[in-house]
Amino acid sequence: MEQKNSKSYGTALYTIITVFFFWGFLAASNGIFIPFCKTHFHLTQFESQLIDFTFYGGYFIGSLILYFASQLTKTDILNKMGYKNGIIIGLVISAAGALLMIPAVGTGSYGLVLAAIFVITIGFSLQQTAANPFVVALGPPETGSNRLNFAGSINNIGGLLGPAVISILLFGSANSHVAAADVKISSIDNLYYIFAGLLLAVALFFWLSKLPIVSSDEKVESTSRPGTPLIVMFVAFCIILAIDPLVKLTGIAKPYLVYSALLIIILTLISSLFAAQKNKAGWGAMQYPQLILGMIAIFCYVGTEVTIQSNMGALLKLRLFGNFKDSEIAPFISLYWGSLMIGRFTGAIGAFNLSKMVKNILTVVVPFIAFGIVLMVNRSTVADVSTLYIYGVSIVILIGAFFIGQQKPVRTLVTLGVLGVLFMLVGLFSTGMLAVFSFISGGLCCSIMWPSIFSLAITGLGKYTGQGSAFLIMMILGGSIIPPVQGLLADTIGIHQSYIVPVIGFAYIVFFAWKVRSELIKQGINIDHVQVEKSGGH
Repeated sequence: MEQKNSKSYGTALYTIITVFFFWGFLAASNGIFIPFCKTHFHLTQFESQLIDFTFYGGYFIGSLILYFASQLTKTDILNKMGYKNGIIIGLVISAAGALLMIPAVGTGSYGLVLAAIFVITIGFSLQQTAANPFVVALGPPETGSNRLNFAGSINNIGGLLGPAVISILLFGSANSHVAAADVKISSIDNLYYIFAGLLLAVALFFWLSKLPIVSSDEKVESTSRPGTPLIVMFVAFCIILAIDPLVKLTGIAKPYLVYSALLIIILTLISSLFAAQKNKAGWGAMQYPQLILGMIAIFCYVGTEVTIQSNMGALLKLRLFGNFKDSEIAPFISLYWGSLMIGRFTGAIGAFNLSKMVKNILTVVVPFIAFGIVLMVNRSTVADVSTLYIYGVSIVILIGAFFIGQQKPVRTLVTLGVLGVLFMLVGLFSTGMLAVFSFISGGLCCSIMWPSIFSLAITGLGKYTGQGSAFLIMMILGGSIIPPVQGLLADTIGIHQSYIVPVIGFAYIVFFAWKVRSELIKQGINIDHVQVEKSGGH
């Protein structure tokens, strides 16, 4: 990655991090918007999860378009148009989606609401692809990772605030106890007007500003074989996209089609793994088993992280889990996303050149400071946070996991993966707040999985590292597919029992850590020297 000069662009940095804020803000807001839309539009649990399907599906489709365009033209399309222009175009697309939300809400059409979300995240996909290298370029190269960590922390803050703000916009203060049926969905119009205005303002700022020319000298490798599995995964995505017409056309029951779509994606990746081992020619980054295993791991990780909170609203409304109203669930959704922030802030301690004793002290102190921030944010909405204090027990367990993991990717993934399985099983075999906080603790386990998986998956890829990174980012598709799968399972066996889905997700991540360790050792790579990537999450 090259830039025109090493000048520091402070104003540009502070402007672009507003985009990172909105990525986190809108993703976390889905935890409130999903149960609200379920009540407002009279949806099944599966149908309500189509919000996540379109949200994360937009990231997948956007990445897919960039990949195939670059392969067909044998040119890095984003590099050719310029990362600055890529950000501007992405901002304008997202702003158009935000403005589309206004008439979508006005017509009362759930389908149009989903379409608006899809357009927003298509723009997000372009922004995210361009913004990360651009942030690195906005100053000296040696401090680039620090700027990325700073931007990532702003993303986490957006995730913490999103549920609280959306809940206030829809229901008023936390103690107003307004029923979802009595709320007008048009209450969120002002949010999307503001959102569109901010995106366009940032786009205008970047268009008018003299910023560094950021480019990449990495050549686009001609790799024809990965195209086939990517197309097959796109077809699987389309099966869920067109689920109702397909049910009418084929007469096949909806569950069979949805579960088949998931199976197609997993089996496609597994078959690619075996095919690439037989003949590596033309597979590019996919010739490396750690990359394909990592693609499945990212798919499972993102899907697990998203589905836990997306289905949480429906769980909290059950009598055995608190009998909460839609207007009362925001503190729990905020706590879940706050858990990701707690873990990532703690994980970031390793990025600083500190003595072992200072790092150990901060590893104990920082999680509770972050937890205090979560409580303060929720208290500001007049929510009763006293019920959240007991969550400190889960944070103590997380601290122990960090000491066991020691910033080593394999050890970290095994520790947090096993912990995630245990938390989910406790939630499955209990009720009440013990189950609720056990499920929410999954956020602590997910917090630093992305950089650990990413580091292991791209290790040893050499000249294919860039391509491998692009494939891994495409696997955000998991956030699109797994929540609807759990939603459909919830409609069949119940929302509580459907939490077997994240158990399976965490279990695969443990398997991935064990399997990729053996694969890297076969390639002569010392896994103890593999460092966790400094980017916090997707």
